[in-house]
Amino acid sequence: MLISRRSVLNGLMAAPIAAAAGALIVPGSAAAAPASIDRTAFKLRRRAGAYATAIAGLDAALPNVTVQHVLDDANRTATRITASEGAGLVTNFAAGFHFDSGDDGTAEWTPQGITTSSDAYADGLYEDRKAVLVSWYSTGVDGEKGVRVSFVDRTDPLTPKYRHVLLVEPYTSGGVHSFRAINVHAGGIFWYGHHLYIADTTKGLRVFDLNHLWQTSTSSSTACGRQSDGSYQAYGYKYVLPQALAYDQVGSASLTFSFVSLDRTTAPDSILVGEYAYPGAGTRLVRWNIDYTDRELAYDSGSTTDATASWAYRVDVTSMQGALSLNGKYFLSTSDGDANEGDLATWKPGGSVAMNYDSLPIGNEDLTYRSSTDELWTVTEYAGNRMAISVTAGAF
Repeated sequence: MLISRRSVLNGLMAAPIAAAAGALIVPGSAAAAPASIDRTAFKLRRRAGAYATAIAGLDAALPNVTVQHVLDDANRTATRITASEGAGLVTNFAAGFHFDSGDDGTAEWTPQGITTSSDAYADGLYEDRKAVLVSWYSTGVDGEKGVRVSFVDRTDPLTPKYRHVLLVEPYTSGGVHSFRAINVHAGGIFWYGHHLYIADTTKGLRVFDLNHLWQTSTSSSTACGRQSDGSYQAYGYKYVLPQALAYDQVGSASLTFSFVSLDRTTAPDSILVGEYAYPGAGTRLVRWNIDYTDRELAYDSGSTTDATASWAYRVDVTSMQGALSLNGKYFLSTSDGDANEGDLATWKPGGSVAMNYDSLPIGNEDLTYRSSTDELWTVTEYAGNRMAISVTAGAF
């Protein structure tokens, strides 16, 4: 028999809180370990591989365009969510938009991760534009095509427009430079300067370089990479974004990289990674510091490749789809299937969780924050109900 996440969380509210440790305990699970866990067990190692050589070769072979160019070349129109509509979808509605009908109903792609230009730079602008990026994974119903990212121009929030860009991994074989699709779930993303970070569920993080956006041929919807006629195809997508490096797990503990978010309120800036699980016993949140000077993780003293987590916590929250932190306060999004609204939890270590039931839309996923407007954004995944929508964080 299926047990609803709502019943689990109702029990969570009634369950005793381990006050000294601030643990969030799922009823019926084994006793939770101390909330604060060994951060040194979580370590990531930078992997650059031969990406630089392949990227240089592809820079020479393909037109290199800017983010602004991609936004100006939008070929889809999103529909703004009005205040009256938004009030019926979420609690404390702030802003949002629906994807166009083709993307809303497609069985070929599913949206997962979300980030904005407020992650990229503190002033909320990237190349003088306000933008939202949303990751979608290929379901494989029309062939496995990896991951695409919607580049949504919200410089004018009344008229959002967008275009999809395919994520690719560059490589060199026999002296020939090419690229292939990225087959990951892309459950969480964040934008930091010219880098776009993608959660790679079992491995760690992949990093894509927005200084290298390439225009490709659109003559084939079934081919990807360099073809025998010398053309470069990307399943019909006009633009591709290449992976520049990756971070692989090498610590003694293994973490599921279900989602990731950026926190600009810590010193230094940091990222928060969390785990989805149903039921949620043992789910964890782990933080790494990040260096604003090179937009890479902050490496351990004496190392140019290894980054050890700066904080780790066991939270035992079920169906956690996204998490972010602001000034020490945590926001956790939890989902409840394809027929029930999602919930938003707030929590500070050492205290108890506060549940805001039915405050997020059905199918809510990743979280990101836009500081200039105090907007907490999420994206929804189910066909026929796909949107990017935000709530006012300070109202929770």
